[in-house]
Amino acid sequence: MSATSDDGDDHDLPAAEDAALIGAAADSADWDERLKGLPRLLRYAMLVVDGAEHIEERLIAEIEELCPHLSHNAAWATGRSLEAALALAAELDKCAAAQNEPALRSLADSVRLVSLPTPRDDEHFQQHRRVAKALVKAFQVNSLRVEQKVCCDLERFTYGWAALPACTQFLPKKFSAAMNASVLGHRMAEHRITAAKAALRLQLKEEEDRRKKREAEDRTGAVKQDAVPNPELIPDHHLVVARLSEAEMKNIKLKEILGPLKDVINTALPLVEAPPLHEARNVLQSEFPHAVDVIDFALADLVGRTTVRLRPLLIVGEPGGGKSRFARRLGEVLGVSVWRTDGGRSDGAVFEGTDRRWYSADPCHAFLAIAQGRIANPLVLIDEIEKAATRSDYGRLWDTLLGFLEPETCARYPDPALQTNLDLSQVSYIATANRLDPLPSPIRDRFRIVTFPKPTANDLDALLPAVIADLAKERGLDQSWMTPLDGVEREAVAKHWPGGSVRRLRRIVEAVLRERDIRASRN
Repeated sequence: MSATSDDGDDHDLPAAEDAALIGAAADSADWDERLKGLPRLLRYAMLVVDGAEHIEERLIAEIEELCPHLSHNAAWATGRSLEAALALAAELDKCAAAQNEPALRSLADSVRLVSLPTPRDDEHFQQHRRVAKALVKAFQVNSLRVEQKVCCDLERFTYGWAALPACTQFLPKKFSAAMNASVLGHRMAEHRITAAKAALRLQLKEEEDRRKKREAEDRTGAVKQDAVPNPELIPDHHLVVARLSEAEMKNIKLKEILGPLKDVINTALPLVEAPPLHEARNVLQSEFPHAVDVIDFALADLVGRTTVRLRPLLIVGEPGGGKSRFARRLGEVLGVSVWRTDGGRSDGAVFEGTDRRWYSADPCHAFLAIAQGRIANPLVLIDEIEKAATRSDYGRLWDTLLGFLEPETCARYPDPALQTNLDLSQVSYIATANRLDPLPSPIRDRFRIVTFPKPTANDLDALLPAVIADLAKERGLDQSWMTPLDGVEREAVAKHWPGGSVRRLRRIVEAVLRERDIRASRN
């Protein structure tokens, strides 16, 4: 790349393949995480937008690192005059041409960006125009790979800078070109922002009108409960899990089965939306400080998802370590209902549902979980899956599970009781196991497996509130009525619980609380 005079055209535009190189040498600088990977010129533009301090000092340090001992850099650092800045930019251009180094050219443009005043008449116009063309080119190349907020700020600054020459009479003279570019860009975007807000208000009003209309139709009976919904009328983040015709709904054999299920058949059920993951992580980490890796492993499945759905997860750990409680709390923190199945007492026939010809016919457990929570994406917890019966008289639970864990089959699961295909594609499955040995390889292949660690004595204070809350719930008390352990009680618990089984910790705390109740009755 060669250096030419400031009144040139094509030399101001870096080639697209060079765009990734621009600013590559600045990776060692203390950049904001949002700005890493951006070209240097756009980074400095964002620092201006953010109102960062010591921008010029940062740039001087970068120049000294990449091209040490430049005389004009020292002069600019000392005087900070516009003449020194433009002389430094010209010197960097010469070095870029001599060394064929695009990074030095980007430094030159960055010096102009932070130093140039707002262009008035023809003064410094060519210098300003050069920076404008470099900004536009860099923004076009990088706009699709930055987060939305950064992209909006860069767009505002870039085109605000480009429009400065035509708007100088409306801008304060005391501000630099960079500051005025940020102000002007904001003004240019005001109409678009106003239009977007108006469109959003209109959309919300239309959605509210549709909701009121649906409620009115429900009240007047205009829409029958057992009518099969029109797919075009299903709201966003809703799913019709089971569809039955009116004739099937009146089937005598289905009468007893459908009793508790009518509200979830031919109905668009909501899909619970994923909460902010950092908030969910903080809640779980406060209760399970020893299982941070497991928490991150589980929540990573929701990154980028709008609604809650976890891929099949198998949590393996020693008995009493809190695996089942963690799985239940994970579902509760994510806002979905949790259906628990005891792996040691379930066989395939029970879990997959029984045929309607039998008097004890029942739908599959996944659909019962949906009916219990009245949502389309509940969490099914299979506790101690390794203890499932190995006899095949009624079908092994392990074999039955395969159909629920496969995305292709679970979206069209043929329920034997309802004798219709169910859409179970949004149901999440979590299993717990004390060991992996008994599980057949097809089951292991379909689960993501994670080891649940044992808590240590250092985790005692974090575990105690949850243990006390569970004991209060068992007694039918509000947690606020059960005061935390005092110092003596806490020391007694710590003395008898060195870590390990949460179940054992629970028994110790229960004994301490029982002793507290006895002392209170005596006094």
